[in-house]
Amino acid sequence: MKENDLTLPKDDDQSQTVAPSEYAAYFLYGFGQCFSFGVVGSFILIFYTDIVGISSVIASAIFMIARLWDAVFDPVVSGWIDKHKTTTGKFRKYMRIAPIFVAVSTVTCFISPDISMGGKIMYAGVTYILWGTLYAFSDIPFWSLSTVISKNGQARTNLLTTANLGVFGGIGMVGLILPMMLTYFKQHGSPASSYMISVAILMVVGFVLMEIGYKFTKERVVSPKAEKLTTKDIVDSVKANKYMLRILLLFFLKIFMEMVNSIIIYFFTYNLLNANLMSVFGLIGTFSALGFFLIPLLTKRFKKLHILRVLLITDVIVRVAFFATGYRHVVPVFIFLAITQTLYSATGPIISAMLAETVEYSEVKTGKRCEAIVFGGQTFASKVAIAAAGALTGLLLSGVGYQANTTQSSTTLTGLFVIISILPALGSLLRLWVLAKYDYTEDEFHDCMKIIEERRVKAEADESSQA
Repeated sequence: MKENDLTLPKDDDQSQTVAPSEYAAYFLYGFGQCFSFGVVGSFILIFYTDIVGISSVIASAIFMIARLWDAVFDPVVSGWIDKHKTTTGKFRKYMRIAPIFVAVSTVTCFISPDISMGGKIMYAGVTYILWGTLYAFSDIPFWSLSTVISKNGQARTNLLTTANLGVFGGIGMVGLILPMMLTYFKQHGSPASSYMISVAILMVVGFVLMEIGYKFTKERVVSPKAEKLTTKDIVDSVKANKYMLRILLLFFLKIFMEMVNSIIIYFFTYNLLNANLMSVFGLIGTFSALGFFLIPLLTKRFKKLHILRVLLITDVIVRVAFFATGYRHVVPVFIFLAITQTLYSATGPIISAMLAETVEYSEVKTGKRCEAIVFGGQTFASKVAIAAAGALTGLLLSGVGYQANTTQSSTTLTGLFVIISILPALGSLLRLWVLAKYDYTEDEFHDCMKIIEERRVKAEADESSQA
């Protein structure tokens, strides 16, 4: 489909009002939900190795087994959501009950039972897999909701920017607050109990925020005739949506930054000799998300694809400079961490908005609207990335000679710094490679909207003539 094939529709023709309170609610759901994602993503590996006593290799195996399960289960969740729509909405009904399960399953991951090592490994595996399973029932509807709050392209970009602001803010807040909570509660109990209490408090707050987010959002975009989808429809939709598959690969390539998130607490503990610096990094993560407010302004003037390419090229250049500078001085380290975190964070809302626009591409190709499949793919790709990062990080820790709770060798320290500084540049280069032949932009999205609207008008005319 080429830019000149159709007259592009005006955004005003497709607009549906989204109140500021609804943007705030959508933010709060993502913010609260990512207390869970941030805790598990950044702290579960060190909890397993340094608190429970599980080796990094065994922890890696747990992560990979969990993602094999997700490979089967997440598409089932997505298909179920797409097939079952009720009068209470397609996505919000799940967001009403999912928060309690997300909160409880997150806490159970950070309990260290007083049993044999074999029992601890089994408990860790079961609770981690359960967390990922229940998280899907929250995350898939959350992201899919953006496509039914409004069908206006710029409004969706704003919504997904808001969602990503909540996501990165929530993850950053966990990195800021949890280390301080662990230090406080460790003074009044064991390291294991400090984790359990701290995570439980965070998840109570996260639960409340998610419930507020559910209450004040709405679904406005509905498919004509409340279409019924078969499994074949869903499979056909995935096959036809080549742009979705490429965007999902971009999500998976966040594996390199997830490796940083998994290992950076080791870097602060052993390279910089101060684990409390994790709180500073969390603060950086929180404030880096403030740059999201510029995204809607940029996307009004430039295409998202072009903005993304510039961000990725800049990230590579900055990371090479970071590696060349070294980590002898703390201030330059945090300057580079702030810049790279801001660049990485800015890619989130842009990639999410690009993914959302592929829903209409799939609808044009197949005649079916499968929002949950699209964003279920995002959830799955993100979980695979975080699990693979945990697995690879565990193997890397073993490979560079990491030994828990002891002074590390110079080889280990150098390996930790390489992962923190230069390795994510490879992820940016691979993302640029994926985007090399990507040609679905705002122009093609508007073409798809035009076709869908013409089909709707024709279908209504046909029904009227038959009445």
